[in-house]
Amino acid sequence: MINLQGVSRWYGQVIGLNDVTCEIGPGVTALLGMNGSGKSTMMRLITGQLYPTTGEVYVEGMKPFANPEVYKILGYCPEIDSFYEKMSGREFVRAMGRLSGFSSAESKRRTDEMMEVVGMTDRCDKPIRGYSKGMRQRIKLAQAMLHDPQCILLDEPLNGLDPVGRHEYIQILRSFAEKGKTILVSSHILFEVEQMTRSILLLHRGRLLAAGDLGVIRELLDKFPHRVRIETEEVGDLAGYLVTLPYVHSLRKLRGGVELQVTDPDSFYETLPKVAEVVREQNVKITKVSSPDNNLESIFRYLVGEVSNS
Repeated sequence: MINLQGVSRWYGQVIGLNDVTCEIGPGVTALLGMNGSGKSTMMRLITGQLYPTTGEVYVEGMKPFANPEVYKILGYCPEIDSFYEKMSGREFVRAMGRLSGFSSAESKRRTDEMMEVVGMTDRCDKPIRGYSKGMRQRIKLAQAMLHDPQCILLDEPLNGLDPVGRHEYIQILRSFAEKGKTILVSSHILFEVEQMTRSILLLHRGRLLAAGDLGVIRELLDKFPHRVRIETEEVGDLAGYLVTLPYVHSLRKLRGGVELQVTDPDSFYETLPKVAEVVREQNVKITKVSSPDNNLESIFRYLVGEVSNS
């Protein structure tokens, strides 16, 4: 468990993080925000690289700053790597194991195990200087997990991975989460985050705008119209009926369909069986019903846009 209580961090007159309170429990939690939002500052506070200006940070009940006991249960993958380029991936991870206090034999055993977990067994004996960005990301994860930490922090770990690599990386994180580990992932690749977790922390200008499950957060945005798209070639026959429905705030015709803005999504969706009856009576062919607002990108846009305009 990671706990922040009223945490702020100032860099002179610049606010890096502003009065953030949150708890991060077992499973995968995504830390989201634009550049300058405070993600890196929060990561550095949790990993003990920075001391909070105000407030308290706890990792498993311990303050992380200059605390070796926390480092024993914490794994960290920074966004920017700094390898010994002449070493192979296997040699690097084994060296990190030795620096962590493991014997030569134990470090070798753990390294071999992690090479298999991160999918680098057949490539880890080549010099790191020849690695792709994706291979470097895997080696960073291997060294972070070598000592089997309870808490894992990953700063932009999906950067440089191809689609297959991203899928494999996400599966690895899910397997760690299933073992009860607390995983905090900083990322700006929103559609990838949605495949990884439903739990998010959204930072903007140093402030925590939202925390929790995506569905719950979306339900709190009642003041924003919720978009629903209905794809059909017979727009005229359907549009006249849809605009009379309760909860429909507006209707816009699109090529191959219509887009509604509804004020109460749950109540509107309850009326869809009646819409289906009318569709059958009018012999209208609908190919798809979807909502562009039921995703992380729309939540991010709404929250950040509202704060920026206020």
